[in-house]
Amino acid sequence: MTRMLIIGPPGSGKGTQAERISERLGVVAISTGDIFRANVKGETPLGVEAKTYMDNGDFVPDSVTNEMVRDRLSEEDVDAGFLLDGYPRTTAQVDYLDRILAGGQQELDVVLQLTADDQELVTRLLSRSKVTGRSDDNEAVIRHRLDLYHEQTEAVVAKYAERGILALVDGIGAVHDVTDRVMTSLENPLRASVNSGR
Repeated sequence: MTRMLIIGPPGSGKGTQAERISERLGVVAISTGDIFRANVKGETPLGVEAKTYMDNGDFVPDSVTNEMVRDRLSEEDVDAGFLLDGYPRTTAQVDYLDRILAGGQQELDVVLQLTADDQELVTRLLSRSKVTGRSDDNEAVIRHRLDLYHEQTEAVVAKYAERGILALVDGIGAVHDVTDRVMTSLENPLRASVNSGR
């Protein structure tokens, strides 16, 4: 059984790797974005509240996000393990997740962080924007999103590094190569010191 998080900057291929890891390990991948969309679509009380923030382009508050994640982690399909994508983003959310897991006498096994050079990511996302036509993929917005990522995740990553469960994996390269590095890292007990690619 594996209970893990995946963390990575915009453009690092985190979503793609989450799907591949989920298949390889036989655990369910849980994206907070998917949780938000499911609640909004289902018009749940939490979804209705979240939608007011999302429509304004604001971050959904911790209180709402935490409740959604708690509800999702109470479902039966996570009994065999899970991979969380997009949560926790703050140290307060780390503490809340700890309490959720402790309630079921569980804890995280590993936190996987995909690493990548910011300039490489900017180039990758600008290239993607030409294909997808996404209006939010201009360089100023991309760099702002990367800055937010670094601000949000630095303290979160530090917490998990202190626990000795952080695995650093170079997220740049062919998709299958990154997946191979990920799987090797998950099998290696000296996670934080190997496969950083740096």
